[in-house]
Amino acid sequence: MQTLTMEETITKQKDMSVLAFDPPDGFTGKNIFPDPVTTPTYMELWEVEKNLNFHEWRMWIGAHYKLPVHLCFLYVMGIFLGQIFMRRKPAYKLNQFMIIWNVALAGFSLAGFFRSYPEVLHLLYRSNGFYRITCSRYVGRFSYFFRELMELGDTAFIVLRKKPVIFLHWFHHATVMCYTWSTFEYLDPSHRWYTVMNYFIHAIMYSYYALRAMRFTLNKKVSMIITALQLCQMIAGVGINVYSIIKINEGTPCARKLQNVQMVLLMYTTYLVLFAQFFYSSYITPKNKNDTKDRCHCE
Repeated sequence: MQTLTMEETITKQKDMSVLAFDPPDGFTGKNIFPDPVTTPTYMELWEVEKNLNFHEWRMWIGAHYKLPVHLCFLYVMGIFLGQIFMRRKPAYKLNQFMIIWNVALAGFSLAGFFRSYPEVLHLLYRSNGFYRITCSRYVGRFSYFFRELMELGDTAFIVLRKKPVIFLHWFHHATVMCYTWSTFEYLDPSHRWYTVMNYFIHAIMYSYYALRAMRFTLNKKVSMIITALQLCQMIAGVGINVYSIIKINEGTPCARKLQNVQMVLLMYTTYLVLFAQFFYSSYITPKNKNDTKDRCHCE
């Protein structure tokens, strides 16, 4: 393997190279050398993963970078047109469909969490673990990408049931889909964090939705806890990207494109403000005592 000088490494990084780095034990920030991260040997690929031509699909997604913008436009237009269509129609009762949908997404999220957290845990317990997770290139998987597309179906249920589609809901779905698509080609390391956090919280959230659809009576504090977890995720997202910018500006090798970091930092900061406002208005100063019964419907 060709060894790059620090100057060559920094030059490549500034040119938005997608080099991956796995810092050696004892890394101090001055003695790093390039060492591409590949699929960890302790994690075996699932059969469904073996059957996918990952590289080919990754290149296709990168080549069609404009497609998510069109999809987001259609998604937002679909919401408003759907609401107009439903204006003179009675709300659909979709409990059976919602039970199936939410159980499926809860199961998918739980499986995704158990698939993705071992890598994060493995790297976290190595020296410089936080740095490794954040800056060593991620071995991307389609499951998270695919689930983000699936979750757009949540909005259809809200529209068809004539429930309000709050700004936080559709803005979050649209921007996450665009960001995930635009950075998938580069195997952005930060996806490790986002994937594990998102799967964990969504496994709980969709389980909550499924139980509600089954007519179980749940304490209102459950929805508050879910929203609090989402708020914590946004705080973590801001911290991860601030850390990345610091490392990049220090000249420390990090397999992240600066423009992607800046973009997702803006996204997470916006989410943090919106989720904080949502939490405050829903649970701290709700307009009526029953206002919290379905209020974690922000994703």
